[in-house]
Amino acid sequence: MGCSGCCAARTGTRTGVCDDIRDYVIEQLGDAEGVLIADDAGFLKKGARSAGVQRQYSGTAGRTENCQVGVFLAYASRHGHALIDRELYLPRSWTDDPQRCRGAGIPQEVEFTTRPRQAQEMIARAVAAGVPFAWFTADEAYGQAKWLQAWLEGPLFPAWALLAASQARASMDKVMWAYQARQVRAW
Repeated sequence: MGCSGCCAARTGTRTGVCDDIRDYVIEQLGDAEGVLIADDAGFLKKGARSAGVQRQYSGTAGRTENCQVGVFLAYASRHGHALIDRELYLPRSWTDDPQRCRGAGIPQEVEFTTRPRQAQEMIARAVAAGVPFAWFTADEAYGQAKWLQAWLEGPLFPAWALLAASQARASMDKVMWAYQARQVRAW
């Protein structure tokens, strides 16, 4: 299945299949010490008609390319790992062009949403579905969204604490940040 099929949530075709897959993964891999992981990936494209395609940064390619970008939520535990949710990122150039959206089958009501906001929506769906996890992590692009950090530290996650990643910058190629759903221990 290509990106346009696996990332159909942003184009209004989200079905119960996604929820069934998530539920199956959690049944097989679920663990109170599990980790939710948000990240995005670019899928190189040659044309301009596939939903969300434009010249944009692709971590997969390591540069700006003509591509689609999917935002993914993975689940990992000591039992294994799997993707449990996904959304297609639609750049503002797409959501501001109703004719282009209509031509790609994107419903009129779809609005621009940032990648961190998409990650937040997927985390909220995981929480609502009772996905057991002790940690959430993502790369620095998500960590720079201060409102996402505030949301994770808010009433939905009252026991969570931010593990400062800025101190680790010198020893890591990519800064990772994480939230832990229990008392934070010293490294």
